[in-house]
Amino acid sequence: MQRIRLRYTKRGRLRFTSHRDFQRAFERALRRSEVPMAYSAGFTPHPKVSYANAAPTGTGSEAEFLEIALTEARDPDLLRELLNDSLPDGLDITDAVEARTSGLAERLTASVWEMRLDGVEPDEARKAVDAFNAAESVEVQRKAKNGIRTFDARSAVADLQALDQPADRPGDKPCAILRLVVRHVTPAVRPDDVLSGLRAVADLAPPVPAAVTRLAQGLFDEESGTVTDPLAPDREAAPTAQPAVAGAAVATAPEGAGSA
Repeated sequence: MQRIRLRYTKRGRLRFTSHRDFQRAFERALRRSEVPMAYSAGFTPHPKVSYANAAPTGTGSEAEFLEIALTEARDPDLLRELLNDSLPDGLDITDAVEARTSGLAERLTASVWEMRLDGVEPDEARKAVDAFNAAESVEVQRKAKNGIRTFDARSAVADLQALDQPADRPGDKPCAILRLVVRHVTPAVRPDDVLSGLRAVADLAPPVPAAVTRLAQGLFDEESGTVTDPLAPDREAAPTAQPAVAGAAVATAPEGAGSA
């Protein structure tokens, strides 16, 4: 059995697809591409697909991951091309490697997010970010199945900054862009929880919903404060791989990535 790990995106309007919607679209693409999938045993066999830490519905992403199991060996790059031909635009496979190491899910310990706040002055956002970073804890509330849950949103945020770069949208309306690195903890702290925290400490309330995009996710390097590429160990373990460069490969956002 061969295992292939894939990185895929949710772009544009497809950020509003649920995880279940993506699962259906992906399994259709597997069938159309005639991928020799391995199936689970039991009364109702399912293709062996493992999804890892999917982004919330409504957020875009440049760094979603999954793993598939095949009954016959396939070239990862060719498989990526075949799947992209069968997936809708916006759900794009951007990377494919053969799994040669264990523990992909364990390497997804943090995410890099970008939040675009239309209607918010950059100076106002910067002051709110400074107040959030200066706080020892920022309690926020979220509605859960068992009622309202209160938790600290500050401790999970490894980095939060307001970018100096201007908004890339035309027009004269103000727009602030925030970049944050969030550790994957329990309970999970999501970008909207950080927005709730900014409202709590500085009364920052964007007039329209924020456009949120995950730019990267992987293993968080405490020393450098970066998020590393979770597929790098599989590439380095390949027989034809070149000697690894000293230091971990850092997961960076593709050129032009960001919230639409």
